[in-house]
Amino acid sequence: MDGAGERGKPMYELLKSIATPHDLRLLERSQLPAVAAELRAYLLDSVSQTGGHLSSNLGTVELTIALHYVFDTPHDRLVWDVGHQTYGHKILTGRREAMKSLRMWQGISGFPRREESEYDTFGTAHSSTSISAALGMAVAAKLKGEPRHAVAIIGDGAMTAGMAFEAMNNAGDMDVDLLVILNDNDMSISPPVGALNKYLAKLMSGRFYAAAKGLGEKVLGDLARRAEEHMKGMVTPGTLFEEFGFNYIGPIDGHDLDALIPTLHNIKRLKGPQFLHVVTRKGQGYKLAEVDPILYHGVSKFDHVSGIAGGKSGGKPTYTQVFGDWLCDMAERDPRLVAITPAMREGSGMVKYAELHPNRYFDVGIAEQHAVTFAAGVACEGYKPVVAIYSTFLQRGYDQLIHDVQIQNLPIVFALDRGGLVGADGATHNGSFDLTYLRCLPNMTVMTPSDENECRQMLYTAFQLNTPTAVRYPRGSGPGVVVQREMTALPVGRGELRRKGAGAVAILAFGSMLAPALAVADEFDATVANMRFVKPLDEDLVRELAATHALLVTIEENVVMGGAGSAVLEALQKLGCTTAVLQLGLPDRFIDQGDPAIQLASVGLDAAGIAHSIRERLAPRKP
Repeated sequence: MDGAGERGKPMYELLKSIATPHDLRLLERSQLPAVAAELRAYLLDSVSQTGGHLSSNLGTVELTIALHYVFDTPHDRLVWDVGHQTYGHKILTGRREAMKSLRMWQGISGFPRREESEYDTFGTAHSSTSISAALGMAVAAKLKGEPRHAVAIIGDGAMTAGMAFEAMNNAGDMDVDLLVILNDNDMSISPPVGALNKYLAKLMSGRFYAAAKGLGEKVLGDLARRAEEHMKGMVTPGTLFEEFGFNYIGPIDGHDLDALIPTLHNIKRLKGPQFLHVVTRKGQGYKLAEVDPILYHGVSKFDHVSGIAGGKSGGKPTYTQVFGDWLCDMAERDPRLVAITPAMREGSGMVKYAELHPNRYFDVGIAEQHAVTFAAGVACEGYKPVVAIYSTFLQRGYDQLIHDVQIQNLPIVFALDRGGLVGADGATHNGSFDLTYLRCLPNMTVMTPSDENECRQMLYTAFQLNTPTAVRYPRGSGPGVVVQREMTALPVGRGELRRKGAGAVAILAFGSMLAPALAVADEFDATVANMRFVKPLDEDLVRELAATHALLVTIEENVVMGGAGSAVLEALQKLGCTTAVLQLGLPDRFIDQGDPAIQLASVGLDAAGIAHSIRERLAPRKP
């Protein structure tokens, strides 16, 4: 990756001398701008070869260098929120060469992981956890009598979430040394929304930002004097944050090392909760990403000289696109439809809908709990909300799902994207648990489409119901079937036979597992059922298959514990059936990042793995 001796490749001489932040701290301050230039070039070079998060990492190069230069890491704790911006941190903490395996199977994670490095003090990937974690570390250091600094680095998008403010409220009332750095780049994955974003935009407009840029050493000397005199603010009062009990400092230019480093040195001397407001630009230093930071937020491999090619290839539609198309069509039919997303407009396929129906589109920000209860309030007034949310993110709104939706039996459709294994984002983003945590809820209907057309028809079916419903579909594309424009409601709680076999095995496939089930059926002359519904389960079909086969095989891209296979076992017990059952699904452990096909093969959920498990079960048992 260093490119030594290759024509046109930078040599990264300074970066190659930095094995740990200790090496960085041995450099002269005058050398740091060159380190930043090399780090930015290395990030662009490496991420273009592996894919990953680009804009956010380019925007935090100088901040990352300054933090490791000023603080004694890993003794001092750096807690990065979400973790999209930590590639530079990884490179400076001994993982430069490992970047070639970024987000790959058995490679390094795209997020901080405690088991990966002592410099990754807290595992992240979901938003708005950093202040809580850093506060906990600061309290622990005080209890142990260990002098150390705890720093939380959080973006303006993540700062809008309720958890961040719960932590701020707690921290401001505690006598601990905590530094919160607001990395204000005016961009989250979807455009940031809400009152806080407007507050920050106002703060950064006009004379304030002009005054903040280029302040450099002149004003930084005044910072120490002001802090000693307990005067709040450097350029403008941070009233909101001061009310939480923090000493507000900023805003300062997050790309100016001559501003960042002296400011951080001065803050190290201050006691109590400190709040530093830093302004950065996503994609900094790479013009294409500066112009379109959303396009370059999460990238696949690309040529960084020519940039990401425009336009979409004419491949199979993804499940996300199927949902987006259905949402637009359904909204034309029924004015009661209201679409809600917690800051995932692009990821959930809602861009076109937002343009066509702006009055019935609500991005509530990074606030999954609020999104669920907000939808409940809308439903109470006669509308039919559709909440588009990733499986892994609905976990954050689980209490609201139970208390505010299920108990009141409100007609809300949860379009549950990224169900199952998701690939490069790994354990933090896998939708491994939703069938388990949804099927146990009274009043909930849970559907698992096996292909793109079935996904569209299930969404339509869900919308016709007057109870809470979840349609759970995987990331990416399905088998590639034709998606019918006409929408037809499916019979609720009814599966279908896809293959009638004469063998002893019946495979009960849920959702994405239908395709590999059909692929192995010939070997065993197995019957294959597309179960469609996890709840209510088609007990009649289960009874029929149990009565005519010696072995039932349940397959789901969800943890085995409490999932769809468990629902089949419960039904068999209720029916008094003793037919043997083989449950296949995700094991009782977290699955690391990697290509989705490799992930599935590693847990035996590809066709070869399924066939192997069935063969083992059918083999004569040794005494």
